[in-house]
Amino acid sequence: MGAWGRKNEDIDPADMVEIEGVITRVMFFSEDTGYSVLRVAADHDSRRADTIVGYAPVPYKVNDRIRASGAWIIDKKWGEQFKAVSILLCMPKTIDGVSAYLASGAIRGIGPKMARILVEAFGDRLFEVIDNEPAKLLQVKGIGEGRYNAIMEGWREQKAVHDIMVFLQGHGISTSKAVRIYKRYGPNAVAVVSRNPFQLARDVKGIGFKSADIIAQNLGIPKDSPYRARAGVLYALEEASAQKGHCCLPRADLVKLANQLLEIPDEIVEEAITHELVEGSLTLADSPCPDSIYLAQLYKREQEIGLGIRGLMDRALPWHVKDPVRAVLEAQDELGITLSNSQMRAVLSALGSKVMVITGGPGVGKTTIVRVILSVLARLNLSISLCAPTGRAAKRLAESSGREASTIHRLLEFDPREGGFKLGEKEPIACDLLIVDECSMVDVSLASALVRAIPKHAAVIFVGDVDQLPSVGPGAFLADMIRSNVVPVIRLTEIHRQAASSWIVRVAHQINSGVIPEFPVGKEVGDCYFVASDQEDMQDVIVNLVTRRIPQFFHVDPIRDIQVLTPMKKSAVGTKVLNTVLQERLNPSPAGAGVGSFGGKFFVGDKVMQIENDYEKGVFNGDIGYVTAIDRESSVLVVDFGDQSVEYPLNDLDGLVLSYACTIHKSQGSEYPVVVIPVTNQHWIMLKRNLFYTAATRGKKLVVLVGEMDALKTAVRDFQTERRKSGLCNRLRGDFRECDRPLLDAGPLAY
Repeated sequence: MGAWGRKNEDIDPADMVEIEGVITRVMFFSEDTGYSVLRVAADHDSRRADTIVGYAPVPYKVNDRIRASGAWIIDKKWGEQFKAVSILLCMPKTIDGVSAYLASGAIRGIGPKMARILVEAFGDRLFEVIDNEPAKLLQVKGIGEGRYNAIMEGWREQKAVHDIMVFLQGHGISTSKAVRIYKRYGPNAVAVVSRNPFQLARDVKGIGFKSADIIAQNLGIPKDSPYRARAGVLYALEEASAQKGHCCLPRADLVKLANQLLEIPDEIVEEAITHELVEGSLTLADSPCPDSIYLAQLYKREQEIGLGIRGLMDRALPWHVKDPVRAVLEAQDELGITLSNSQMRAVLSALGSKVMVITGGPGVGKTTIVRVILSVLARLNLSISLCAPTGRAAKRLAESSGREASTIHRLLEFDPREGGFKLGEKEPIACDLLIVDECSMVDVSLASALVRAIPKHAAVIFVGDVDQLPSVGPGAFLADMIRSNVVPVIRLTEIHRQAASSWIVRVAHQINSGVIPEFPVGKEVGDCYFVASDQEDMQDVIVNLVTRRIPQFFHVDPIRDIQVLTPMKKSAVGTKVLNTVLQERLNPSPAGAGVGSFGGKFFVGDKVMQIENDYEKGVFNGDIGYVTAIDRESSVLVVDFGDQSVEYPLNDLDGLVLSYACTIHKSQGSEYPVVVIPVTNQHWIMLKRNLFYTAATRGKKLVVLVGEMDALKTAVRDFQTERRKSGLCNRLRGDFRECDRPLLDAGPLAY
């Protein structure tokens, strides 16, 4: 594998060698990661320059002397290169080397002129003098106390960086992580890591509890260390939040979970919980049950939502419609539609509500209701804002409403440098009405930021399908609003005539109702089918459908129009295997033409997905694009996301994965012309009703389920999804008993 696609950890230890030499050219350096491409005149052959690629702790300069550990590789584009697992500065050994090194400005207080004076005075013993007899520098003409102090400070900095990197790498920390640690703590890095490596999990991006725990083991820190217990308790609660969506856990459950993760006695876990409660990282609450333990930030977010929604509802409407029925009838005529009785009631209720929820499945008219509300209120000269959690959902909202819509992050003016939103309580959104779509995707952290930014005089309508999968982040914002019985809710259930003819709508509602769905049989034509297949043949059937049968029969583009949605990443019909197989069939490329990362190997023409929010690039988790160029001269890969082209450094592609197939969870808020869904007992742990209901509602023109009917029956019958542990219902009802304690300022969450 070429140097651009290969990670440091991939190098076989048996191939490791060291080379030493002088840098002749710095071809590339990343301030964020320390990734460097250097030309070096190595001691083994100083007549030629070798290319060294790897991570450096600081930006090295021409004439710096380095020692690199790694292995020689052959890159098909660039030829022979040295792939380094560490690149450290080392002191030159000759008088010429010492002169060149000092003249480069490597040490503060020593320029070219002073370098000559010092070399003349001490020769190649200069560095030994600075180390062991620094007072002798004061005997050199031109060095006073100020210059002496500057030289010694610069020398200590150089040695500190070297010693820190050697220490970190000696304890199993990769160079890229060591660079981040040094950037965070500077000269205190060794002290911090030695005393409490678990601090890294809180302070350094890319280092979690598990990585910190490995470092701690290498340092000989015992399993029952209080530092480990405290970090482990936070990690256990964070895992419950990330994996299960809980905002809190009963104290007994947290003790049990932490005990399983840490393998330490309960009393040590209890002491760690008490310590973190005192420190303020955790919060104890009486809701949703006595002795509920929260991450302090999530507790604060729930409070903000409850207080914010109740505060909005206490204010008067920002409009007055004299004759609401007449206004709605006029809007119907303007739009050329006729509302059903349930839709009419929903619109009239919305026109009279300060805060409201509209929920329902596909084909029940949520979009129609929003259009009518907008038509009525647009005549009152009101300022109206529309938003949704993702770019794709915002685009759909704009298309269906005929008005501009944005993502919630863009509406709130997310600042990637500060890691928070510019708009909030002090500087709210400039609107009289806010409509928020796809609210099932909104977690409590994003909901609290949004609610804080809604001006007190404004009205808000939350729209979403509560029966779909809940948000990826913690909490169940939409479901808790509905369950609270505080916010007016319109639940639409009537499928309208045009939608009733769709098999997609019919099947989705049958799944959601716990009814085994029916599909077209024989020559019956529809837009939702079930193709029976056993586990052995399922992959071949899916690949054949995606690459040949569906494109031929329905005249669609297999790459741009068809999306495989699968419950899991693993198995023969999981995302990893299907992406590899479909890439080979749909976008075969010559050997060596692509670039690699943890997300797979990418070629021009590939369908890819962004899997994490990148606010600086303006691309977000779940965005789908297409690789349009691989520019090795500029070391970038270019992806077209439809509304923009984004450049990714070739050494930083971990935010991208192939997306011929993706998980159903990643499809939330999206629609695709054609959806193909594997259904297999291999995915038994994921056979849940709301998962397949969500998948079926992602298709616009065609949905094809492929697999075992008994697996689909299992999923439809399984409605026992675990309710997320959250106290938001009680907050919305005004139960703030535990809020008599001072509110902890948990600081901004990283959204």
